[in-house]
Amino acid sequence: MEKLGTINISYHAIATIAFQSALESYGVVGLANENFARGLSRFFSKEPTSGVIVHEDEGGISVDLYVIIEYGTRISSVAESVSHSVKFNIESMTGIPVKEVNVHVRGLRVSDMD
Repeated sequence: MEKLGTINISYHAIATIAFQSALESYGVVGLANENFARGLSRFFSKEPTSGVIVHEDEGGISVDLYVIIEYGTRISSVAESVSHSVKFNIESMTGIPVKEVNVHVRGLRVSDMD
């Protein structure tokens, strides 16, 4: 097959895939900002990938996720599920190998009982 050109996928596109994959995972109620200063800047810019950082490494990418988990769920199981889901979706949608997905639990949220 003849090569017609190149395909470039932005970090923002990869972060969007990771963000959606994390939000669709059982037990995750939201994503948090990794630090206060970045949180303020993203609050005012309405960044849709808040809580996701994508790093390029040799031979692939690494993703850091900052999640808020539903109180009462097993934290280690939710974090592992998020990690696998994000890795699978990024690799299947982009073809880029994911070396690691680091899940940072920033908090727990209790659902309203009403």
